[in-house]
Amino acid sequence: MAVLNVNIDHVATVRQARRTDEPDPVWAAAQCELAGANGITVHLRQDRRHINDRDVRLLKETVACKFNLEMCMAEPIVKIAEQIRPDQITLVPEKRAELTTEGGLDCARNKHRLAQVVRRMHKKRILVSTFIVPQAEQVIASAETGCDAVELHTGPYANARTPAAVKKRLAELEQAKDLAADKRLFVHAGHGLTYRNIAPVAAIEGLCEFNIGHSIIARAVLVGIREATAEMIRLIEKFGPQPQTKPKAN
Repeated sequence: MAVLNVNIDHVATVRQARRTDEPDPVWAAAQCELAGANGITVHLRQDRRHINDRDVRLLKETVACKFNLEMCMAEPIVKIAEQIRPDQITLVPEKRAELTTEGGLDCARNKHRLAQVVRRMHKKRILVSTFIVPQAEQVIASAETGCDAVELHTGPYANARTPAAVKKRLAELEQAKDLAADKRLFVHAGHGLTYRNIAPVAAIEGLCEFNIGHSIIARAVLVGIREATAEMIRLIEKFGPQPQTKPKAN
């Protein structure tokens, strides 16, 4: 059954709107853990628009579950990851003008740099995942460069507007998941997932981890981050593949 990593970037977004010290994403992470989150995800961007270096350092010291650092492959950020040593990094593309991550990392085009980063992370015993569109060439490139996991970009599914489009995007996720599993990669999923659209993705057999942020933080404004996290976990468990029970012995 898949588990939930909560992306708390937008707690920091609210803080940075006033350039003050609250709300503190470190406190938010603790509430997510108390609600049962399996991991905490943050994206340390080059422009530090929300999460900053202080946040990353304190989260590394305080998060008791998995600490997943989203990051680009720019050298200054890679060096920070080597120093902080999160449990996992998720490599993403990054454009300064974008509101949120657009598209997946082009692992096929950037295999040489990707392989370098993977080797450096593995020396620090850090797991490496790549955030990719669900395409075969990106899955294969991730495997060939030594990555431990891939995170399938669910944005195209989330943005699908017709039943036929939704079906097509779900099929793409299934196919990429199967290929990744064949390549012995762990398979994560994230981007654009909400309380309204999580069910069909949660039902996909073989996905082991969801990274969800904006929808949970938006919900938390109304019900609190602890309850918002718990609600998402209940949906994943409800719609996810159920563990098979062993037949009773005669």
